[in-house]
Amino acid sequence: MQRVPFDFNAERNLNVLSNAAFLTTHFEGKTNVMVISWGALGFMWRLPIFVAMVRRSRFTHSLLDKSREFTVTFPYADQTKAVAICGQESGRRIDKLAASGLSVRAGQSVATPVLDIPGMQLECKIVYERLMGPTRLDKTINELWYDRQSGNYHTFFIGEVVDSYLTL
Repeated sequence: MQRVPFDFNAERNLNVLSNAAFLTTHFEGKTNVMVISWGALGFMWRLPIFVAMVRRSRFTHSLLDKSREFTVTFPYADQTKAVAICGQESGRRIDKLAASGLSVRAGQSVATPVLDIPGMQLECKIVYERLMGPTRLDKTINELWYDRQSGNYHTFFIGEVVDSYLTL
């Protein structure tokens, strides 16, 4: 593990995110990992932040509501099998870690683990959340991403990045 600033390799990490990164959360003995390809890295309130978008219908959403923290893994090696399983299956039905062959290691600053794969790790504590809706959303975006989903809007979870490092 090598500690680095949260914006280390930002261009590379955002490129990874646009394809597939992993968001992990943990509460009362249950760890769940999901694939994310939307998010934002930056500063708010003079804090380094990562904004994760999670639909209310997702099992991860219910865990985030309780745990109030998450980790993000930007994989630097091919994770095709894990992306397929963690992106298509629900943690309500299966143990995605076991099914995908992924393992975890303890977080350094949060109770939620990180994936034990080569890449950049962010550990985040939720400082704000907001459910989006159609009122102020561009009509084209709403029609493209939400009308087909019966209004299953994302919640924006704004996490303060409390630790960041590379794992090899």
